[in-house]
Amino acid sequence: KLCGYLNKLGIKGPIKTWKSRWFFYDENKCHLLYYRTAQDINPLGSIDLSSASFDCKVENGEGVFEIRTPSRVFTLKAISKQAMMYWLQQLQMRRWEFCNTQSRFPVGSSQLVNEPLAGRTSRCRMYDVDNEDFLPPVKTPTEAVGLKAASLPAPQTSTALQNISLKHPWTEIQNTVYNICGSKQLWGNNGNVFNFSEFQEHPEIPDEEQEAEVEAGLNWVRKARWMNSGFPGLPEELSRERNPMDKVSVLQQQILTLTEEVKSQKELVKLLHKALEAAQQEKRVSSMYLTAAEDKDRLELVRHKVRQIADLTSRLEALEQEKKELEQILTLRDRHIQELKEHVQLLMEKNHAKQEVIMALTEQMARELADPLQEANTITAETLYKQQEEIEHLKDDIDAYKTQNQFLNSEIHQVTRLWTSVAENEKALLMKCACLQARNCQMESKYLTVLRKLQEAVPGLPSSHAELVRNLIQEALQWDAKKEAEQGFNLNAVSEYDEYGFMTVPDYEVEDWKLLAKIQALEIKSNNLRSQEVVEKPLRDRWNSVGELSPSAELKSLIRSGIPVEHRQRVWRWIVSRHCSHVPDHYQRLLRQSKSTEHPACRQIELDLPRTLTNNKHFSSPTSHLIPKLRRVLLAFSWHNPAIGYCQGLNRLAAVALLVLEDEESAFWCLVHIVENLMPADYYSDTLITSQVDQRVFKDFLSEKLPRLMAHFEQYRIDVSLITFNWFLVAFVDSLVSDILLRVWDAFLYEGTKVIFRYALAIFKYNEEEILRIHDSLEIYQYLRFFTRMIMDGRKLMNIAFNDLNPFPMKLLRNRRSMHREELEAELCELEQIKAAYVKERAEQGP
Repeated sequence: KLCGYLNKLGIKGPIKTWKSRWFFYDENKCHLLYYRTAQDINPLGSIDLSSASFDCKVENGEGVFEIRTPSRVFTLKAISKQAMMYWLQQLQMRRWEFCNTQSRFPVGSSQLVNEPLAGRTSRCRMYDVDNEDFLPPVKTPTEAVGLKAASLPAPQTSTALQNISLKHPWTEIQNTVYNICGSKQLWGNNGNVFNFSEFQEHPEIPDEEQEAEVEAGLNWVRKARWMNSGFPGLPEELSRERNPMDKVSVLQQQILTLTEEVKSQKELVKLLHKALEAAQQEKRVSSMYLTAAEDKDRLELVRHKVRQIADLTSRLEALEQEKKELEQILTLRDRHIQELKEHVQLLMEKNHAKQEVIMALTEQMARELADPLQEANTITAETLYKQQEEIEHLKDDIDAYKTQNQFLNSEIHQVTRLWTSVAENEKALLMKCACLQARNCQMESKYLTVLRKLQEAVPGLPSSHAELVRNLIQEALQWDAKKEAEQGFNLNAVSEYDEYGFMTVPDYEVEDWKLLAKIQALEIKSNNLRSQEVVEKPLRDRWNSVGELSPSAELKSLIRSGIPVEHRQRVWRWIVSRHCSHVPDHYQRLLRQSKSTEHPACRQIELDLPRTLTNNKHFSSPTSHLIPKLRRVLLAFSWHNPAIGYCQGLNRLAAVALLVLEDEESAFWCLVHIVENLMPADYYSDTLITSQVDQRVFKDFLSEKLPRLMAHFEQYRIDVSLITFNWFLVAFVDSLVSDILLRVWDAFLYEGTKVIFRYALAIFKYNEEEILRIHDSLEIYQYLRFFTRMIMDGRKLMNIAFNDLNPFPMKLLRNRRSMHREELEAELCELEQIKAAYVKERAEQGP
């Protein structure tokens, strides 16, 4: 059992006193109860330790520590530093044990009550093992803690009445009566000899009559206690002591206690005698007044009282006058004393000045007589003693701070363990929530897929079933995620826009396409949720560990895997700055030129602005805040590169750069990097000759990597360049969903145009089986128009592009481009010749 005597700091207004209390730990409630003595039955109060913190400050003194609860701070003092550390360590251990028990078993569980003591002890030992590094176990001070300390006499205070708690008079009376009786049998089932229920039910501050009754009750209890304190408990205490010397000491202590109580009782008796005499005198006068037969006698008594009052008033006035005279005399004496003090201070200052002169002359003489080397190494004994004393004080302070540091480290260790446990629980709940959301998205996607299949089969269904299918489709398309979220049961709501403002569910006019778009959005969200903990979180951790960016194989692998949103802007700026030297004030100079002179491409730019990224909220309206920035970027580029000026497609490249980089000057240099560094020359010229060359090169690669699919296209006379030409011209903008598009752009900006070839091949490989199942050229063209929007797994597409398909080096790409360019130029030259011959022939024939 954790119990023992401690001094508790009591504060009554400006008065602060230490009172000895017997403290006992209640392990069922995690409360620390305190009594006046170890023999009391009712506690004076309790301290809730379940939410309390402990602190020991060096400046408070040795053995002093604090227990801080949310409502109050209790200051306690042990008999020694060892006892203080024992109490702190044991309270900390018991609190930890109680909190662990509560976390394992809910409130009201029978397992908590029936848990064997051995289990609790084992957890306690585990706690000790964890804290040995911070706070080594303190040896139990048996003389001050434990059941043995209960048999020892309570620590004595300076006065006998100081240790009595005036805040709890009824508890004091109950405990005193219990100690007088010396047996629990007198307490009965109600637990009281006297009935104090009225006072316990109404704990208001008593009035004067109640205070008098309390004082009388206390006096009666003290007297009974004094008469019987030596008899009931003395043989029991003597029987506990085996050593005769201990018995003698106990008897001596009892004698001292009884002597102090006798003194206090004598003082109380004297006060009661005086009060009794005054009351008797008042009673006699009142009796005379009441027994007087006639009004004259009563009038005489009243006159006698008036004369007494007048006499007392005159005596009081005389005393007041005497008091004033004494105060005046005292004031005069105080002035005289002050003058004497000033005179003494003056004499002391003169004496001090003379002593300083004497010391200076003495030191001067000592310096003249002593050896200079000995004088430099001489330290007076007094100085050495002071230094040693200061060193000892500093050592004591260091030891105290070390102890405090160990205790605080143990507290920090506990808090860290709690925080770690909470973080692990939160992580587990988040993972579970993500799995449930992914499963919910899959179920919704399957539901919408079933609706789509039923929609295709509507002509073969009865009219009632067909109407039901149409209603279900209409309901699915008009489903509002916001309303569901407000009702509190939607866990997997698909947001309307992503981080960059792209619509997650495109607003198609055809209901079939709307249904496909919604299915695709749910599938993408499901894939993202499933890969959140497995792929995305480790990838984000790897990006967070990347410091200064520098070209390397590891960085290349990270960029191919996709750059997280919070790092994409920084990486893109770094890539652009490596290849484009930002000329100071160049962009501003181009803007001034565009304002002063209208560019020929200005009209075409204005026509293309409303048609740029219509599925993005930042460009969907003519009043969007990014529209003016896009206009300035395109005009500045048209003046920067007069050979190209402006070409349709540049608006979408610049728009994506603006969405990620946000700053329009950075977007301008990103556009310059794409057009002038990444893409081959003449890619955006009037003839678009290099773009046509890339289409022929892509067909070659498609025949080599996917021969079955290419043969299928040739069988149904499908020209894939009608679909892929725009992919290459704008780097898949408006073709892929935003999440996959930005991953393609990450690798494209870092590696170049070979990334476009790889992803174009990967897109056809991703949907190869679906295309091979279509055996109609018109249906194939219709499928190819939107099949890129059906790609939902960006990780799978990336693995196909860089791992599954055999990679091809940039050298091979350059050779193929050179070969097909020569062929194309020869064909164009032949066409020019045919055209010239045709024109000449028409001219010769005449009109």
